[in-house]
Amino acid sequence: MTLDRLRLVAQICAVGLVVSLLVLLVWKVTREEQRAGIAKALSLGEPVDAPRFELPRLDQEGTVSLASLRGKPAVINFWASWCAPCKDEIPVLEKTWREHRGEGLVVLGIDSQDFKGDARKFARETGISYPIVHDGPGKTMREYDLTGLPETYFLDRNGRLVCGHIVGAVHVNDDIEGKFRECVEQVLRS
Repeated sequence: MTLDRLRLVAQICAVGLVVSLLVLLVWKVTREEQRAGIAKALSLGEPVDAPRFELPRLDQEGTVSLASLRGKPAVINFWASWCAPCKDEIPVLEKTWREHRGEGLVVLGIDSQDFKGDARKFARETGISYPIVHDGPGKTMREYDLTGLPETYFLDRNGRLVCGHIVGAVHVNDDIEGKFRECVEQVLRS
């Protein structure tokens, strides 16, 4: 192969690499804008269709999907066994579950970026009695655009996220716990 031909091949490869990187950048920016749209819409009080999921249960056999929650108000709490604030908020979530499950409220714990064994031990030690599922590598967590753990969303009976979401523990202060209770009441009325 001649030197000119090698240069041409190198230039074509370089252009191909630049185009590939540009496509990747456009995809990432578009995806981030779409995901940021969920948080923005919720902050403006607009309902958003919840991203779909189907995850294996940790507390018993079977799975829980977004479709299985249709018609039920729900609190969806993302957590992990290694997360200290997650442990601290369990009493508030457990109390909410016990007080309102007779009204149809589902509190669903989604364990993310965690090992199943660690999650089951955590649930046993903290006394979680509401349904819990496993999102091992965090795919569902990414779909809901979480920035960390814990985070909590509120699902109305139509499968829409409403009332914003809570970043961090639901009991950090009176304002946040008040918002949590207000959002629970909103989904119960939906």
